[in-house]
Amino acid sequence: MQEKKVQSQALFHHLPLTEVFDELSATDKGLTEQEAKKRLNQYGENELNVSKKKSLLVKFAEQFKDLMIIILIIAAILSVITSGGHDLSDAIIIMAVVIINAIFGVYQEGKAEAAIEALKDMSSPMARVKRDGHIKEVDSKELVPGDVVLLEAGDVVPADMRLLESASLKIEEAALTGESVPVEKDARHSVSADSGIGDRLNMAYQNANVTYGRGSGLVTNTAMFTEVGKIASMIESADETETPLKRNLNKLSKVLTWAILAIAAVTFLVHLLRGGEIVQGLMTSVALAVAAIPEGLPAIVTIVLALGTQVLAKKNAIVRKLPAVETLGSTEIIASDKTGTLTMNQMTVEKIFTDGVLINADEKLSVDDMTLRVMNFANDTKISADGSLIGDPTETALVKFGRTKDFDVRTELTEYPRVAELPFDSDRKLMSTIHQLADGKYLVAVKGAPDQLLKRANKKLVKDEVSPLSATDRKEILTVNHEMAHEALRVLMMAFKYIDKVPSVLTSEDLENDLIFAGLVGMIDPERAEAAEAVRIAVEAGIRPIMITGDHQDTAEAIAKRLGIINATDTTDHVLTGAELNDMDDKTFQKVVKQYSVYARVSPEHKVRIVKAWQNEGKVVAMTGDGVNDAPALKTADIGIGMGITGTEVSKGASDMVLADDNFATIIVAVEEGRKVFANIQKTIQYLLSANTAEVLTIFLATMFGWDVLLPVHLLWINLVTDTFPAIALGVEPNEPGSMQQKPRGKKASFFSGGVLSATIYQGLLQAALTLGVYGLALAFPEHAGNHTMMHQDALTMAFATLGLIQLFHAFNVKSIHQSIFKVGAFKSKTFNWSILVSFALLACVILVPGLNGIFHVSHLDLYQWGMVLGMSFAVIIIVEIVKFVQRLMMKKA
Repeated sequence: MQEKKVQSQALFHHLPLTEVFDELSATDKGLTEQEAKKRLNQYGENELNVSKKKSLLVKFAEQFKDLMIIILIIAAILSVITSGGHDLSDAIIIMAVVIINAIFGVYQEGKAEAAIEALKDMSSPMARVKRDGHIKEVDSKELVPGDVVLLEAGDVVPADMRLLESASLKIEEAALTGESVPVEKDARHSVSADSGIGDRLNMAYQNANVTYGRGSGLVTNTAMFTEVGKIASMIESADETETPLKRNLNKLSKVLTWAILAIAAVTFLVHLLRGGEIVQGLMTSVALAVAAIPEGLPAIVTIVLALGTQVLAKKNAIVRKLPAVETLGSTEIIASDKTGTLTMNQMTVEKIFTDGVLINADEKLSVDDMTLRVMNFANDTKISADGSLIGDPTETALVKFGRTKDFDVRTELTEYPRVAELPFDSDRKLMSTIHQLADGKYLVAVKGAPDQLLKRANKKLVKDEVSPLSATDRKEILTVNHEMAHEALRVLMMAFKYIDKVPSVLTSEDLENDLIFAGLVGMIDPERAEAAEAVRIAVEAGIRPIMITGDHQDTAEAIAKRLGIINATDTTDHVLTGAELNDMDDKTFQKVVKQYSVYARVSPEHKVRIVKAWQNEGKVVAMTGDGVNDAPALKTADIGIGMGITGTEVSKGASDMVLADDNFATIIVAVEEGRKVFANIQKTIQYLLSANTAEVLTIFLATMFGWDVLLPVHLLWINLVTDTFPAIALGVEPNEPGSMQQKPRGKKASFFSGGVLSATIYQGLLQAALTLGVYGLALAFPEHAGNHTMMHQDALTMAFATLGLIQLFHAFNVKSIHQSIFKVGAFKSKTFNWSILVSFALLACVILVPGLNGIFHVSHLDLYQWGMVLGMSFAVIIIVEIVKFVQRLMMKKA
């Protein structure tokens, strides 16, 4: 395969246009088809290198990498070897669990990929280029450096390009810069070498959207050499962050490995010391090891996570990687992009200064108000057949505001048609339209930048009266303008005048002078209604929200104050800009990172630095974003959260989770679900390990006493019945009250944190003691057994029934580590209730059904024996409730 030629990385935004042409060996006439084909062969197609998708076989193989799975496979092999190949039951059960777990993992990964594919709508755009002196349309993949591309409103910029012409050209670059307001481009603008992407007014970048005007540009870079391509390269090189769940499972696997090896070794030594055979001792040790392994845990964790993804999918959060569900629950920092996530990503009129009064957008306004009329008349918004608005976001916001005041611009334009116009341009920063009136006169409607338009006004309209515009009036207008700008509102001024006839030649000097001031309009991309409440809940839950945006400092600070991310009454500096961050080395920034909650005008490199700085503080960081510029940070974060609606393909690909509704509030819902998932996995682990501890201790202690308490078939059946249904049911328990009022557990927490380890140990001992107690009592009081064989059979049956039932009763205890089951609701979950009933029925049937008790080597029990079994089994609830009560008293005193 021919190696592609490296493209020029010159500072095209800074070079004089003549040098740009020289660097690219191009002219403003475009390329010939022959030259274009030659360069296409040299540079390759204009598309990003997309990582190949994993094959089904690779995905399946990756499910076997976890240490816990490897231990299970080794245990299965050992059980076959030690039994001489005669007893395959253990191995079959273990391998079935392992394979089901792998299939489940592959299925979920494939399902998530399908969901992401459904969100993508990124068809390859066409581009209009100059080739052989003619304008033709080509697939954007065929563009090469040196091509001249024509741009107009509605186009997606197909490659990076230096602008040659710009006629009122506005380009929305939110995917790259995070700034929601379109940038007014100027082909003649001089740009410094160190300027950021958002300030390069003479450039247009791939994936940006042309919202207004027209222009042309010389393609400077394509494919991976574009700004989008550079970010894609950063994503490829970013390190994959290990999730808290993976860390916890790895720790658990290591602990269990050593514990199991120790148990097996001690058992083997005890067996030899008692004069037993080596092979028999090895078989007993392996049997104990298999009993000690919670073989259902990997499958149950996968099921719990998968069920969590289903819950989140219904709440507009699509999980791409299963562990991300649990990672959300440990989140301590949520670094969120502003535009589209915390805000609506649509300009909205918020305040209007008219008739000499500043009012809010929701206050009453007459349809005859001249400020309202001018903002709708001097407007190029197109209205489609279905009523949707098409055009520049600022102008569509004005028309939308008019609709809220019952101003139908289509009806008005039918009555007062536009007969002429002076389009907006970036030099004078004004736009004027002329409308014919019923009396034969004409209305000139002018909208534009306040500093420019105020110079051209000499009168004002207040209460339907026109009067001269005094120096005091001008000062008041500028004061109101300043106040709105200080609140990060984008301010436009409206003015008008009446003329007797339309000039034959329209000029700004004639048309846009002697104007009557009508009013000011303040707009902003407002915060989402639910975002402020979501921020409040996050803070209450001990999570720190951080805003990271490419938008301007004033806008970022204003929105952050309105959302409660920073204190509105605090005058200290809360915002750190990208330029200020550039002046800090990593060591200096690490010292001050905790001081800032808002970052403005930042680049992709800055976002990665911010995420890493918080991770260096030991924090679990979630990062949200929709733009290509967010993708490297999304991949670096502990959990990357992409946007489903406005998100780019690159940002979604770098994410662990995608928000289908682009809403910050959905993240908080996901955090709560994540906390529930971790708590439920913790309950499952506590339940399984305490049960397995009880089984191991029961057999180990019985061996020490010389008792033959349980047979292998009993252990297998108890594990199958009690470890499956109740454990899964615990995994889908409802959230405990107050989970979002607790602080995040953080990176250092494990599955054994919060009292789980001590509870697991003492509850395992308790279950073993109660089981051995029943066995001992059955041997001590043999009144209900006819002979020694029956006495032993009954005692073994009672021990088997007790160990099984005690685990079912203990499942109620595990609903909460410290709270009473009466508070959390013993029978709150229908799934849990049915799991206990089904498990009880399966456990009882092997004793009660005549054909089965022979297979399981158990006997029928009378009412007295059943009473003893039930009484001792239920005692586990009473004892654990007493322990919990004492623990709660001690915690209150502490």
